[in-house]
Amino acid sequence: MEDRKQHDTAKVDVPAEVDPPRHGKTFYGVEDVPPIHLCFLFGLQQAILCLGSSLSIPFIIAGMICAENESDVRAKLLSITMFMCGLATILQSTFGVRLGVVQGGSHTFIAPIVAMMSLSKWSCPSVNETFVADDNGEAWQIRMREIQGNLILASLTQVILGCTGVMGFLLKFIGPLTIAPTISLIGLSLTGVANDFNTVHWGIASLTFCLIAICTLFLARVQVPLPSFSIKRKFHITRFPIFQLLPVIISVCVGWLLCYILTITDTLPNDKNAKSYYARTDSRLDVVSGMPWFYIPYPFIFGTPTVSAAGYVGMLAATLSSIIESIGDYFAAAKISHGTPPPPHAINRGLAMEGFCSVLSGLVGAGHATTSYSSNIGAIGITKVASRRVFQVAGVILVIGGVIGKIGAILTLIPDPIIGGILTVVFGMVAMVGISTLQFTDMSSTRNLTILAISIILGLMVPEWIAKNPNAIQTGNSELDQVLNVLLGTAMFVGGFLGCLLDNLVPGSSEERGIKKWRESMYDSNGKVTESNVQYDLPYVTKYMRKAKCFSFIPICPTFEGMSDSLRCYKKRSKGVEMTDRKSYPSDDQFPPSKYTPEDTKL
Repeated sequence: MEDRKQHDTAKVDVPAEVDPPRHGKTFYGVEDVPPIHLCFLFGLQQAILCLGSSLSIPFIIAGMICAENESDVRAKLLSITMFMCGLATILQSTFGVRLGVVQGGSHTFIAPIVAMMSLSKWSCPSVNETFVADDNGEAWQIRMREIQGNLILASLTQVILGCTGVMGFLLKFIGPLTIAPTISLIGLSLTGVANDFNTVHWGIASLTFCLIAICTLFLARVQVPLPSFSIKRKFHITRFPIFQLLPVIISVCVGWLLCYILTITDTLPNDKNAKSYYARTDSRLDVVSGMPWFYIPYPFIFGTPTVSAAGYVGMLAATLSSIIESIGDYFAAAKISHGTPPPPHAINRGLAMEGFCSVLSGLVGAGHATTSYSSNIGAIGITKVASRRVFQVAGVILVIGGVIGKIGAILTLIPDPIIGGILTVVFGMVAMVGISTLQFTDMSSTRNLTILAISIILGLMVPEWIAKNPNAIQTGNSELDQVLNVLLGTAMFVGGFLGCLLDNLVPGSSEERGIKKWRESMYDSNGKVTESNVQYDLPYVTKYMRKAKCFSFIPICPTFEGMSDSLRCYKKRSKGVEMTDRKSYPSDDQFPPSKYTPEDTKL
């Protein structure tokens, strides 16, 4: 809860032989509030991780709307993207799913934008042609308004799916054998992204991920004595596990210093066409000079958005794919933070908030949706910091970077191989988090092994086939072809869908499937909601919502646990029976008899 008192910051001021973590295996749990200076450093780590991928999108979109040579357009798009990523992160971590999740620009929407802009009426003019602007502005703005309108419409669909509880209702069919391939394929499918950064300079990238590995594996328990000050103890020396908590900052600083030395000595090539050019620290100085000092995004900055049927269908396919990925990210964030699986109301609220922020992105002209970033979730496993306040601070840093353009531009100067080295470790961490979900299942079962094998191998093979054969799907309907191409080209959708389908079709006991243990992880031995599950409650208002039974029917309220459970609570109350426990089991046969009386399991 937000009003929870700040945790005792002396937790790191302990003898070196004592293991510092006090929240299972995290230094700072989701509900904890680190000291303000640590919040800034932890938040800066998370902000750096999302910048590499997010800030590449404005450059791509600028080319698609025929503005690749317009430096002021790129500067505006960079500022808007950074601002929206920060605002979405603040809203998601505070009012959405309320986990350590950073919202960044979604590359999933690039495919439908490419398809939309490939239409003859949106094709860029040749070198000898000139733009013909309409009454509302320049030609690139016309294209941007088309992207904005379809993005807003598709994102509104996501808001409706979240607020109506449709996706939360589907959680009754989701178990570990669905979550494991979905999360694992998020990490495995992104290896190409990390590889693109690493190929700029494999030596610097290798140094970066080796430094992270050394800090987290070999130096994690080393507590460095540092000067500190408090009102009670005045100036004193405290021991701080700097290598465990700040591996990204340390790796970036060392790698950046090395790149600077190689740049001033001209060891790295100064030719923009050379592969290792973007390992130089001055490769993006033009971005700094082109960024405005101050820029405030506002709605309809490029004019009134427009929509089209083909554009909406393409954006909708990307939205559905993003929803599947985000659900997997929510479970991954909960797992890696050592919390309980998110209940339906948290999933519903998270998806609705993600859609709402994407609507805002469309209104202010970002040209892309915002989605949960797996790399930042993987970083929790490395740094052992899952504090919600840290992610709120990361959002504030991104917002400031978007509003004060020069500050945000400085963060873009981090050389590509350094970002690649970091992503190499965190994407692997995400994949392993997915695999760890299988601890709830019986992995000696041939049934489970077969389902997992089919889900993962086809989740890797089908998207690769789609990428190599973009025109292979020919249904006779171009919109349907586009939807299928986007969905089947998304690894986590293919793997998650197959895992869910097979897990629910192939006979198996709840113990074998891992459903029983997985559902019971939300409750203590007395059938009460565990403290870690209370972290999903909305700040300040939840206690008032519990007093009015009408809120139990609203899918985004903390008192909502699914339509079947809301109906059960309503009928029990109408009979004068007090319901003291919240239950999130999807059906009556999954209520543990050791926790509930026979009367509790009847309607």
